[in-house]
Amino acid sequence: MCMSKIISTLTLIFLLGSFKISYCQNHTIETVGDITQLALPATAVAMLIIKKDKKGVWQYAKACGTTILVTRILKEVVVKERPGEAWSFDSFPSGHTSIAFSGASFLQKRYGWKYGIPAYALATFTGYSRVYAKKHDIIDVLAGATIGIGSTYLLKFRTQ
Repeated sequence: MCMSKIISTLTLIFLLGSFKISYCQNHTIETVGDITQLALPATAVAMLIIKKDKKGVWQYAKACGTTILVTRILKEVVVKERPGEAWSFDSFPSGHTSIAFSGASFLQKRYGWKYGIPAYALATFTGYSRVYAKKHDIIDVLAGATIGIGSTYLLKFRTQ
């Protein structure tokens, strides 16, 4: 099964599930963004398993681990209020966006643009959902995307 079919199928399953969950809550965009932040790393792991790509497992672990570590450190060091939440000071950078872009950039770098284009589209939606939900502003989301992509691209590894 090609990657775009896998991503499309996973996305449809997650979207249908999120629509059902959030139909009465009127938070569909935010909920779908919450799901896509997990769906992209899960898809990267699924591809590694499907392709029996043992070398890629270690590479993705490093990329994802770097993304999480850098994001967490910056959230602790940069004290930035979330939009509309005077009590929350962990807005910068967007963790949802950083992990989504980590998965998307790994898929693109490891398996090519035919995997990367739909993955980047979903990661972009994740970032949009964070701004839409007023959890982050555009700077938080751009920083998260930069961290996610940068963590993958800083690692020197070959594609399949």
